[in-house]
Amino acid sequence: MELIRGPHNLRTRHRGCAATIGNFDGLHLGHQAVIRGLLERARGLDVPALVMCFEPTPREYFAPGQAPPRLTRFREKAELLACLQVDRFLCIPFDARMADTPPEAFIEDLLVEKLDLRHLVVGDDFRFGRNRAGDFALLAEAGVRRGFDVVSTPSFTMDGERVSSTRIRAALAAGDLVTAKRLLGRAYSMSGRVIEGQRLGRTLGYPTANLRLGRRVSPLHGIFAIRVLGVDDAPWPGVASLGTRPTVDGGEMLLEAHLFDYDGNLYGRHLRVEFVARLREERRFDSLAALTAQMHQDAAGAREILGLPAGSGAG
Repeated sequence: MELIRGPHNLRTRHRGCAATIGNFDGLHLGHQAVIRGLLERARGLDVPALVMCFEPTPREYFAPGQAPPRLTRFREKAELLACLQVDRFLCIPFDARMADTPPEAFIEDLLVEKLDLRHLVVGDDFRFGRNRAGDFALLAEAGVRRGFDVVSTPSFTMDGERVSSTRIRAALAAGDLVTAKRLLGRAYSMSGRVIEGQRLGRTLGYPTANLRLGRRVSPLHGIFAIRVLGVDDAPWPGVASLGTRPTVDGGEMLLEAHLFDYDGNLYGRHLRVEFVARLREERRFDSLAALTAQMHQDAAGAREILGLPAGSGAG
């Protein structure tokens, strides 16, 4: 998949495509259905399939304190789109200039002139351009004049309810990883590069791989049974804390993953942590001794959930 950062990086060879525009946060089953349809249409037209997103999202730009937590960071979204065999991922910076672009200019300058669009898939509630004046009807009318098809994203439901990023965030906030997995079509995960921490976990007998989340707000908090990818050929079982470490007066949101019976150096490695089950909420303990006692219980609970005998090795 080709990643194109900004319209200024579009070249003549990028003209001619079938595209969809949206946040695609989480790349859940509904998004996957949209992209499968896009790929099928693109193959029929013999043009590349392009996914366009804004970074940051318009809601993050206009109301950063009120924007919902992201299910996927930019890198995670790009990796998932590549797995879905999308040909091109166009990231449009959402800034003051983009916010002030008239919808007609967005269509003519970007969709027609730069992309030479042949087919477009958007939600029927999609709004764009200055004052959000552009809508589905305007796109459809432009498509008739400029020679591209415009279709709305199909509804994708499970158990009679629409699959959405909002539903997944609600499930994660409630610690319901089973529902989140069902709606995503995969276990919910977070990824990042291992950074050096305070080494407190090692002192307490639980060395951790610390991942900085790189997001303003996390949709998930607590203590979890996990599997970690990127350590070895197979996922490595463990237990993790995702939060602000109130017992040691931590402030930054951090993912601390303890890999059962692992004795290696992971600094600088890029890991993906899959959340299997939520064990409990994060809370403040009166002492490190009390925290350590709880960590023993958490590790035992995670081993049981992951099907590991008590105190056994990982593999």
